[in-house]
Amino acid sequence: MEIIKWLLAGDPYVAYATRKNLLNLPDHDLVDLKKMVLHDARIKKQLGAVANFSGTEVSNHKNPDLPIHLLMFLLDIGLNREVPEIDQAIRQIMGTADENGVYRSVVKVPKSYGGTGEETLGWFFCDAPLMHLALLRAGVSYQEQLKPGVDFLVGLQRENGFPCAVSQELGQWRGPGKKADPCPYANLVMLRLLAMIPEYVSSRVAGIAIEALLSQWENSRESHPYLFYMGTDFRKLKAPAIWFDLVTVCDCLSQYPQARSDQRFAEMLALLEAKANEQNQFTPESIYLKCKLWDFGQKKQPSPWLTYLCLQILKRCGRFAELVEG
Repeated sequence: MEIIKWLLAGDPYVAYATRKNLLNLPDHDLVDLKKMVLHDARIKKQLGAVANFSGTEVSNHKNPDLPIHLLMFLLDIGLNREVPEIDQAIRQIMGTADENGVYRSVVKVPKSYGGTGEETLGWFFCDAPLMHLALLRAGVSYQEQLKPGVDFLVGLQRENGFPCAVSQELGQWRGPGKKADPCPYANLVMLRLLAMIPEYVSSRVAGIAIEALLSQWENSRESHPYLFYMGTDFRKLKAPAIWFDLVTVCDCLSQYPQARSDQRFAEMLALLEAKANEQNQFTPESIYLKCKLWDFGQKKQPSPWLTYLCLQILKRCGRFAELVEG
């Protein structure tokens, strides 16, 4: 239990997530700890940003300060719509659905791509699945308010996976790559969404997307669709889990039994597990500079939050008990 004791001795947000999501303690036992989380100045700043969810234009999906990434982080901790700022964010998202039921972000379409150059609502395959996932995790009804948009996005899948796609407001915009290739990040974020939907979690749709990621891993030296690599940088431990890297992909695939039984995923998992120190702690190997105030924003010592993320992955794969008991 030493690794758990270490996490519980960390910042309140790590201790709260550990108790709620790893140890599965009931909410009524976590009231005081939750108050401590909400009093953290960094959390307050993030809550302020998500409360103005629709006030930020989406231009760089790798930016950890994007409201959707901040919202997902807060949900990862275990916070929910009982927090007023999170409820405000959810309500704002729900007001953006297009005629297909797909939830949109604030974007600016350049005139060179057929847009007006002014801010409007639109979606990329880089963010639309995350918008739906945030709503689903926040308790919004799947059947009543999410299924139409999810089904529309699923309908865009091709035989080799999900493509680079955008809403009509974005005109002819497309990422750098061959049009026929699947987009690794689109497959990743769609799998993160589909993992929470019973009718899709074991479906052929999920199977195609899983194969797209595992095939890229298998051929990582040659396969770089849309400039997404699974090379040296991909294999570095990094948090939060927002982009295309080892932790984020393992976190996603570990939710699928069909992936957990695949030798290629076993290789990814073995690489992840081998990065732990003798105390089963994980140290960041790459960081987002905007996260320098967090324990995962440095590379000199083990990070409780990164360790928490890795333990969640190992728990799904049946390796948590042996780590804790060891």
